[in-house]
Amino acid sequence: MSEVKIAAETRTEFGKGAARRIRRDNKVPGVLYGHGSQPLHLTFPGHDLLLALRTPNVLISLDIDGKSTELAIPKAVQRDPLKGFLEHVDLQLVQRGETVTVEIPVQTEGELAPGGNLLEHLLDTVSVEAEATHIPEALTVSIEGLTAGDTVHAKDIELPNGVKLATDGETAVLQVVTGQVEAPAEGEGEEAAEA
Repeated sequence: MSEVKIAAETRTEFGKGAARRIRRDNKVPGVLYGHGSQPLHLTFPGHDLLLALRTPNVLISLDIDGKSTELAIPKAVQRDPLKGFLEHVDLQLVQRGETVTVEIPVQTEGELAPGGNLLEHLLDTVSVEAEATHIPEALTVSIEGLTAGDTVHAKDIELPNGVKLATDGETAVLQVVTGQVEAPAEGEGEEAAEA
């Protein structure tokens, strides 16, 4: 996983008014916490942070006030429900070599067996434990040839080296269901039978 560098500034103003002023300047208020240290209130450049957060579980190298550098991963991101811009972000402090628990998106590859079956995603993400600097971007599951009634459990997902499953292995992640057959409209079946 690549590291994204972002410059951050400590902030001393708090509350809704201060947050609005920060956002007006195209910046995002946030908090950095972890390792038993006091939470550090920061301001991030909005565009840089938005680009970084496009990658799930991105590793961010924070240059804080040009004085210190810290590694962090996103823990909570608040977005405006209508416009989608960032309102606030919580980052967790991490160290190289440290194991963290994160949610990883599940992707599929391949084709279901013919027959009009549907793939149902029961979970979009799976919780895993991984080294902070080697978090996989996604977990890929092959659905090649699966038929109605087949289920993929968390334990069936192939994990990269050094990554351990934190979700219960028996948890169903994907299942194949029979496609809905459209019933004939009322009267259509009777007309066909008469003919």
